[in-house]
Amino acid sequence: MVSTAAPSRPVSLGSRLGYAVGSFCTGNFTTIPGLLLLYYMTNTLAVPAALAGTVLFLPKAWDLILNPLVGRWSDRTSSRWGPRRPWLLAGAAVLPVSFALMFAGPPLTGVGASVYVGVTFLVAATGFALYEVPYKAMPAEMTRDYHERTSLLQWRMIFIAIAIGMSGILAPILADESVDGYRLMGITFASIFLLAMLASFFGTARAPFTGQQQSKGTLRAQLAAARGSKPFMWLLGLSSAQTLASGVLLAGAPYFAAYTLGDPDATSTLFAALVGPMLITMHPWTWVSRRLDKRGAMLLSGGLFTAGAVLLAAAPAFGSLYAHLVVMVMGIGYAGLQILQFSMLADVIAYDGAVSGERRGGVLTGLWTAVESAVAALGATLYGWVLAAGGFVSSDPEHPVSQPESAHVAIVVGLSLVPAVITLAGVLMTLKYDLTPARLAAATAGTAPGTTDGNGVETDAGPSTGTTAAPGAPASPES
Repeated sequence: MVSTAAPSRPVSLGSRLGYAVGSFCTGNFTTIPGLLLLYYMTNTLAVPAALAGTVLFLPKAWDLILNPLVGRWSDRTSSRWGPRRPWLLAGAAVLPVSFALMFAGPPLTGVGASVYVGVTFLVAATGFALYEVPYKAMPAEMTRDYHERTSLLQWRMIFIAIAIGMSGILAPILADESVDGYRLMGITFASIFLLAMLASFFGTARAPFTGQQQSKGTLRAQLAAARGSKPFMWLLGLSSAQTLASGVLLAGAPYFAAYTLGDPDATSTLFAALVGPMLITMHPWTWVSRRLDKRGAMLLSGGLFTAGAVLLAAAPAFGSLYAHLVVMVMGIGYAGLQILQFSMLADVIAYDGAVSGERRGGVLTGLWTAVESAVAALGATLYGWVLAAGGFVSSDPEHPVSQPESAHVAIVVGLSLVPAVITLAGVLMTLKYDLTPARLAAATAGTAPGTTDGNGVETDAGPSTGTTAAPGAPASPES
């Protein structure tokens, strides 16, 4: 006989906020390089657009190797702080300093500047992987409830929305398109990263832990198992499409503001239009996901984002107000895409743990973040290639240039039609995702591990039924 899974106790408000505050780091770091680094290299350091786009992508290729390793290491970690939290501190020791150095380099331009930015970006990406991979694995281990995960992640999405607003509004203001401004921006946000990373470490000390026993197979076997998981692979595919579209959008925003709307400061207001809806639609999207299930809500949010991207192509004819209203529509869709994909990832991790009886959420999130990071950087690379194809001419502040008409066309096409096509592909992939609440419940019904806090102290054990645990399930969860 196999015992029936015990319901999870709700995650406390303190643990929710303690976890969510870490998104001040993840939201800002994933946004700022995509938003400003390409523009910084082409318009401040005089790096050719195609080279700058390539430099942005190459450090992320390292993530394809590093992130699964970090996930594997965190899966196999045993400590009094639990398996994930020590890695939050490791990331905090590397990321903030290297991020500040990205924008505080020696007086180089052209190829030399691109090499310096590429190296410091590589180190920053390493620090981010040490933090982000374990951080993303934590929600699946805080609760076993299908809809509780969406509710838990509402707080994370609120903090992400605030972080994206900071990135899109405050970062360009601080940067001010000058060398000194970019240095100030780098130091300011490096400090924010450090505070957020430490706050998430201490804030999750009492968070519940419902994870499985340590995985015992090799990394190659774990990655093979991930590739064999149909729900995970389809979710990874549709999320990659959304991330690629967002990466293109982020990279193109400063160019769109400066050259299409004629107002470089509009980068900040465009991001306010994008993230404003995120702050007020998180709860409605949770409600929609309960009514339509997560897949139906994902289709709706992806459709809104795609429609908005198509409509944005008409911005040169209708002006700035029209562009901002369309971006607000995209923001509503973007909010749904964000909260739903991470809630679905937590479901997939829980499903894999229930089926395998092992803790390998780190491997799954490692593979996820590796692909996500590479795809996000590829968005900036893709936009750089679109600019190059349109004949965009790079410059520095002392030597401004006039762009050809083809470059103006490329700026708009790259920001609107390219993301629309990519997001539509993600919508179509969503139709293949088939991890329903009933399927997840059937898989998890065979195990009933107790619940521990972040330090491994049991707080919510399942009821005693006199039956034995499922084969491979631990008698009590490990910290």
